[in-house]
Amino acid sequence: MQKQLKNIILLLFFFISFSQTERTLENLYPTENIDIKYHDEWGKNNYNKMINEFKKSPLNFGDVVFLGNSITQGGGDWSERLDYPNISNRGIGGDVTDGVLARLEEITFFKPKAVFLLIGINDLWNVNPETPSEDYIGKNIVRIAKIIKEKSKETKVFIQTVLPIEKKIFVEKINNINIMIKNNHDQSIYDIIDLHSVFVNDQGTIKKDLTSDGVHLNEKGYQTWVNFIRPNFKNIIK
Repeated sequence: MQKQLKNIILLLFFFISFSQTERTLENLYPTENIDIKYHDEWGKNNYNKMINEFKKSPLNFGDVVFLGNSITQGGGDWSERLDYPNISNRGIGGDVTDGVLARLEEITFFKPKAVFLLIGINDLWNVNPETPSEDYIGKNIVRIAKIIKEKSKETKVFIQTVLPIEKKIFVEKINNINIMIKNNHDQSIYDIIDLHSVFVNDQGTIKKDLTSDGVHLNEKGYQTWVNFIRPNFKNIIK
């Protein structure tokens, strides 16, 4: 009788612990009714879709996380690209800086070894009904880094500069955001990986052989990205 009672208590403890864990994980993610101001309609729907996917496959403690929008998402398996285990892709097509801010709880809860952030172009691209200023976008990018570092002190945070695109009207705006990232650089919070410098041509737009549509990267573009960060990758995340 005592043995049966003990087993029942253990079983109840297991179910309670499991339920609490489920609730904890659920609370790490934005709710479906969240309103991200600068998402367009497609971006909003895709955001909810991808958040649901992330819930089914949460991060592991100590992962390396690539965080951003479709440009990051399109890289696919970053572990394979960089020949390094436990890299999780947290890119969401259509996402903006406010969208990343809204989903940082998962990132900080799992205390990643390192986070590689690339975000900002959709903030400029989407008109809903207006675009945020470069100042707003730049401050959000720096704020993302500060929040990650504040809540996960051992995480190494790398801000990758916003990539150029083919439309010349965005050249100055992208440059202004990247200048803000550099001017606010605090090495105790984040390091900078100047991706923009290897993708930009003499006109300030993206090199045509690195893009599939003037914004997104083709395979040569991803290989250029990997070649730029791989030589020092294992050293910088130690």
